[in-house]
Amino acid sequence: MGRIKSALELALERTEQVQGSKDSLEQYEAKRQGSKVANEFLEDAASPAALEAALKKAPDAVRVSLKQGIFDVFVARISLPADEGGLKRLETLGKGLQSIIRDPRFPSLWKQFQAAAARYADESVQYEDAIKRQYAPQLRQKEAELSRRLGQEVRIDPFQDPEFLAFYKKNMDALKSKYEALIQDVREQVVNFYNK
Repeated sequence: MGRIKSALELALERTEQVQGSKDSLEQYEAKRQGSKVANEFLEDAASPAALEAALKKAPDAVRVSLKQGIFDVFVARISLPADEGGLKRLETLGKGLQSIIRDPRFPSLWKQFQAAAARYADESVQYEDAIKRQYAPQLRQKEAELSRRLGQEVRIDPFQDPEFLAFYKKNMDALKSKYEALIQDVREQVVNFYNK
């Protein structure tokens, strides 16, 4: 009768034939390092020179992977601003992308995108005000009912009211959906510019 092998022995036998190449490991590590460099750049709002210096210091064999890691982080961060700080982050992101994209059409694209993002930020403030005004009568009615039941005046923060939150989310999502095609288009164009 043959010997029964353990799961570990079977796994080891299967992995003996899989050889990880040193080159692919170096490329993977370079891409990870690129992600780290990109995140540090965005967090510190560093100058594009910091990115260029990191690329110049990298050995020729892994420079492309390092650059790809940086680019992947940047392209993933292309999104609508959530607040005023979001517009500043988009400006920093544009500077970072500009340092690794050499296509002369990129600055024009990014300027247009920043203008659209600023419009979105303005519209979202207007939407929020309109939503609050539209929901105000229902909120006052709830406050009056609670005040009557509790015997003291009650104020409700609209963002603590589940019905308001659902109404708010529905309307804000409608606004965001108007801009989602723009985000997708900008990402695609940035990828095309990078790959040229």
